Order: sequence, then C-alpha cells, then structure tokens
Amino acid sequence: MSEQQISGHSVRRAWAVLLPIAFVLVMRALPALAADYTGPLFDAHLHYNQEAWNGHQGPHPVEDVLSRMQRNGVRAIVSNSRPNDGTKLLASSELTRKAGVTVVPFIRLYRNRADYDSWFKDETIFDMVQAEFALGAGSGQFRGIGEFHLYDSANANGAVAKKLMVFAEEKNLVVLAHVDDTAIDLLMANTPSRGQRTRLIWAHTGIGGAPASRVDALLARYPFLMGELSYRPGLTCTEGSGTERLCPEWRALLMKYPTRFLIGSDTWVNQRWAYYDELMNSYRAWLGDLPAEVARSIAWNNGARMFDLATTEK
Repeated sequence: MSEQQISGHSVRRAWAVLLPIAFVLVMRALPALAADYTGPLFDAHLHYNQEAWNGHQGPHPVEDVLSRMQRNGVRAIVSNSRPNDGTKLLASSELTRKAGVTVVPFIRLYRNRADYDSWFKDETIFDMVQAEFALGAGSGQFRGIGEFHLYDSANANGAVAKKLMVFAEEKNLVVLAHVDDTAIDLLMANTPSRGQRTRLIWAHTGIGGAPASRVDALLARYPFLMGELSYRPGLTCTEGSGTERLCPEWRALLMKYPTRFLIGSDTWVNQRWAYYDELMNSYRAWLGDLPAEVARSIAWNNGARMFDLATTEK
C-alpha cells in the first residue's frame, strides 16, 4: 500500500469514528420536538346554534357534533346556544350520555341576532335569564351566563348588564364574556365583591388583542378570572419549519398562571364545526410544548375544577 493510500485509509477511519459522535452532539444541541398532548380536553366555549341544528334540520345534528367531540377526546363542554334550545337538547340527550360527554349548560342572552346589540339595556333579557335559571336545563341546572358581547365597553354599565353581574355572583354562576380589557374592570366593579368572588371566563382572553402584560395585571387583580384561548392573537408563532408553537411571552404567561386558562372551539358559525378536528389538533400541538402538568391543567383540569368534574393526573 502506498503512502497516499495509507493516508486516505486513515482519514476514512477517522471520519467513521467521528461522524457518529458529531451526529449525537448535534442532536443533543437541537431543541427536542415536543410530542402532542394526548389527554382529555375540556371545550370551555362551544355554541350549538340553530344554524347548526334547529331540532329538526341542519348540517350538524346531535350525532354529528358528539362524534366530533368523541374522536377528538373532548370529554366535557361549556355549551351556550342561540336560542337556548340547542344547549337544552345537548344536555338532555341520551346520546350525549352514551358518548361520555359532560355538558355544562350556560344561559345565553340571545333569542335572536338583534339581542347582540341591546341585551345590556333590555329588561326582557333579564326576565328570560331568571326564568331559564328557575327551570334548569334538561338533566342539569344552568351553571353560567353567556357568552355575551359588548362592542362598546361602556355598555358594561347598562342597567341589565349590572343586574346580570349581581345575579351571577349571588347565584354562583360563571359568566362567559366577549369583551375588551376595559369592560372586564367595569363588569367586575358592578358585582357585590368588586370582582373578588366573581367567576368570569374571558372569551378569547380579550378582543382586540390586549397585550400579555395587561392580561397578567387583570389575572393578578381578579382571583377567579379565567382566560379562554380561542381566536387569541399573538398566542402562537410559526417556526421556520411551519410548526405552530407558543409565542415566548404567552408561554411565559401560561407558565405563570397554569390554573387560569382554558381552551375552546367557539363554534359560532357552521364552518367552525367543519374544522373542529383541526381546532382541537392545534391545541394538542401547542399544549405539547408545555410541561405535562401545565398542559393537563389548561386542557382539562382547570375546567373540571370549575364545574366539579374529576381531574386527571395522567
């Protein structure tokens, strides 16, 4: 063998030894890709409106929506509907019980779309809420009020808005509110406890994208305020690979308040039902980016504790 051949042979042997070592070192240096969260889900913001199913017709009868929940591991839901008939149907159906889905019924304030813009000053809305609460919903008492909208935060001081916040706190009902951060303070100020005992789920954790610092301040101020994360701008960021991950400031906020956040589908239009699988899969993906205990809290345990369901440790 020539000197040149010996040299080449030695180089090849060296590479054969060094390449596997280098590969291991590089892989250790790369951030590990988190596995998707695989546990149960609590959908804390779900609508079963008349466009989906009016009791006789529609693209999403009870069997359809329950099958979507089952295949996505959704074991409990907060249901509110326009009108309340959809929630009553889900709560009372034998099919729901067979599917193993727990329905937490809320009283929605809307009999029709016109109510969106006037509920906060309409005394007939308050009468309707009281009557629905007295009757209950199918197999279970109503547990909350909402979702309601305030397109102008000043309307949180409407006469009926004030009455409903007092009624909710007195009856230990949870409020589901689609409002901005200013309205959160106004709504809380209208309760007997000034927000210190008020159980309020903040739909989307703020419309208009309240910054994480403002959300942090409100969570610190109101001990029973919960943030629901559907449609939340700035929650996730797209990596170079195209993978959706939690944005750093929101990951930090979820880690700081692991018991104060919930997930939801917000099936306010039928298209959201059509994409229910994708919505739940997207939650599972970024939940997998969190420590297991935090992921379980946001995915299931926080909602379960609010409504007296069994929590899970796995």
